[in-house]
Parts: sequence; C-alpha cells; structure tokens
Amino acid sequence: MLGAIYGDIAGSPYEPGTSYWYNQSIPYDFTIFGAGSHFTDDSLMTLAVANALVVSHEDRENYQRNLVQSMLKIAREHPRVAWGENFKRWLFDSGDSPSPIGSYGNGAAMRISPVGWACDTLEETIELSKFTTEVSHNHPEGIKGAEAIAVAIFLARTGSTKEEIKEKMLGYYPEIENMTIAGLISSSYGDPESSGWITCQGSVPQAICAFLESDSLESAVRNAIKLNADTDTQAAMAGSVAEAFYGFSYADEDRVLEYLTPDLQSICHAFRIVKKKRQKR
Repeated sequence: MLGAIYGDIAGSPYEPGTSYWYNQSIPYDFTIFGAGSHFTDDSLMTLAVANALVVSHEDRENYQRNLVQSMLKIAREHPRVAWGENFKRWLFDSGDSPSPIGSYGNGAAMRISPVGWACDTLEETIELSKFTTEVSHNHPEGIKGAEAIAVAIFLARTGSTKEEIKEKMLGYYPEIENMTIAGLISSSYGDPESSGWITCQGSVPQAICAFLESDSLESAVRNAIKLNADTDTQAAMAGSVAEAFYGFSYADEDRVLEYLTPDLQSICHAFRIVKKKRQKR
C-alpha cells in the first residue's frame, strides 16, 4: 500500500493538466519527491480501502458498506484534490449511498493495493478485489484492471518470481508480452490528444510493464512516470507491485508519511492490523 502512495506522490508534479506534462518530456533522473510533490486522489482512495479493511476486518458481509462510507468520508474531508469528473460526482453529488457508475477508469486499479496485502489466498484476493471495485467501477474492464494489480501484488509478496508474475499478467493483458518502456516512450502513448491512458485497459498493462522492467521500487516508479501519461496513477500502480516484490524501507516509509495529514497517517498505522507478511527473497 505504501508503494502506491510513494508512486502517487512522486508522479504528482507531472500528472495530466500540469504545465510540465504538456510541454516537455520527463528526464529519467528527475528528483523523486521534488518541488510540487503531494498526495492526490490516488493516495486518498487507497487509504479509504485500507481503512475499510481495518474497520471490517473479517466482517466481509458489511465490507462494501464500510468501503463506500470510508471513500465518501475521506474524499469529503479532502475535496480540493483533482478528482476525475465522473468519480467526483459519485463522491460528492450522489448522497450517502451512491450507485455504481459503470466506469472502467484506472481509478479502479489505483486504489486496490491494500487488497493484495489483506488476503491469504489468490482466490480470496480475486473475490475481495471484485467486491472493492464494483461499488463504483463495475464495468468488466474496471474489475479486470483492479484484479490484475491485486493479483500481481499478492504474487509478488508471496514469493513469485517476475517470470511467474508476468505469465499470470499475460492472462489479463496479452499485449504485455511485446511491451517495453522504451517502445511506449518512443510511440505516441503519452500524447495529450489520446487519453486512453486514463482507462484500466490503457494504463494497467503499462504500469505492470514498468514494474517488470525495474530493479527496485524507485526504478519501477521512474519507469511509470517516464511514460508521461497518467503519471501519478501509473506510478501508484507500479509502485504498489514493486513494494510487494522488493520491500519498503523504513526511510521510504518516513518520507511518505511526512506528506500525509495526521488522519491519513493513522490509517497507515492501523492497516498493520490486517496486513499480511511479505515473504522475503
């Protein structure tokens, strides 16, 4: 989960809509957590999922109700982040019991990382991922994108190799087989006129590729941001898988927590109650 927040904060200065994103390519050696870095909606909704898992613990029957209430509460306490328009209406204009909006936006996958840490089996991970996603993003592509990230995290933290993770991910997105970061950068992938990268199907495979080509948490995040597309969200997804695979240092944890408000920090600490252990390599 902290890897997702790490990636979100690192990618925030370059996210869509910023002058940097529109006007220039991003150098690979950019400063992680540089000027303008901040948490975004990606971190907030990731923490909303974590909070719902803490509140619900083993109570799966009430999990979705707790999740929706957690998402609404945290969003409404932090209304000034750059929410996507459709999801913003779901959060702020639909009362206290909003209905799913049929979305396949990558917001489904950017918030899912706590699920990959809260389950004991792959089957449980898939089931809980669906429960988590369908409260808002109930389009099949939204459910698939979130499931792919949750499964990758589960596999990464339970000792699977990159080759094994890639093989599983090919079942979701066969295009990963021939995908490379260099190829994406040299193409028109990050073109502002083509915003397919805000969808799960247009951003989750690329985020997984960023992880597969990495050799550390930081390099996975750099790979995702260098794509110059939905930088904060793709770095959150790549970072969440990388954390599970490489681990997360105390120094990085301290850096991440410094950016969060006390209420959000408390969720990070509370999540340790339900978080499962990572198998060390």
